[in-house]
Amino acid sequence: MARAPWPGAVAVSGGGDSLALMHLLRGWAKQRRFPPPVVLTVDHGLQSASAANARKVLRWARGAKLKAHVLRWSGNKPKSDIEAEARAARYRLMGEWCGAHGIAALYVAHTRDDQAETFLLRLARGSGLDGLAAMRAVSPYPVQEFPQLALVRPLIALERESLRGYLASIGAEWIEDEMNEDPRFGRVRVRQAMAMLGIPSARIADAAAHLGRAREALDAVTAAVLERACRVRKGTVMMETRPLIAAPREIALRALAGLLMSVSGQPYRPRFERLERLFGRIAEGRLGAGCTLHGCKVAPAGVGFITISPETRRKVAKSGAMGS
Repeated sequence: MARAPWPGAVAVSGGGDSLALMHLLRGWAKQRRFPPPVVLTVDHGLQSASAANARKVLRWARGAKLKAHVLRWSGNKPKSDIEAEARAARYRLMGEWCGAHGIAALYVAHTRDDQAETFLLRLARGSGLDGLAAMRAVSPYPVQEFPQLALVRPLIALERESLRGYLASIGAEWIEDEMNEDPRFGRVRVRQAMAMLGIPSARIADAAAHLGRAREALDAVTAAVLERACRVRKGTVMMETRPLIAAPREIALRALAGLLMSVSGQPYRPRFERLERLFGRIAEGRLGAGCTLHGCKVAPAGVGFITISPETRRKVAKSGAMGS
């Protein structure tokens, strides 16, 4: 919490984890004589009880003498990939509110159980080290339109069950979300599989933490390569290719991905297979007239050098496609 920005808003769904975070943050801010957190809840309209649940959150927040706001996800709802679409909508709505009201960070109630479930979900999708590494306590906001906003996870080392115990001890209510039992959702299936196999969430979260430390070490070496090889001028990166090609392949790919993300402003790495294809063309001197990837134009700039610059506005909409 010491490095976390403040003032902050807290995302509250009405479930036990987020209600516990609301009460804990309120007490933390009061003890330090900080401004209290602002409560944000999203009425996503995916369930018949969505509006009623949002009103409950308002009542509980005001009972704790906290300001609270309901943000509504309007328009047509997705028929598939509902979890991901709802998550993106929540972060967009809360990011817009925080940006409009000068809030520096959104506090979310991810726990050690969430850490373990996320690890298994990403493992099933074939994620690499960055995807499998532990979620950080303080990280960039997951929507690129809000680069000034931080995402903070104060409860990431705690277990879900202990938070329910805390709420019971202070006589607080919470909502049991029916979606948490719906096997249509990947996270629910992962949770059920963990219970069947008897795998403690702590063990999986510890594995993610080990990978997180490995990620930090790789990040440090990658930064050294970039420091040696790159110069930035007017938003364009000039890069000497020799240090990139000489680095271990994992370091080179991380460096290249980091540059593409930095230049394009996109918060996520490009698709791995496209990134590898681009690196191969750079290493073999086969860039030709250049190519595009992840909202960037990558072009040769004399023997042993390349430039990475933003695509034009027209091309950004097609970001991710590579061509000569």
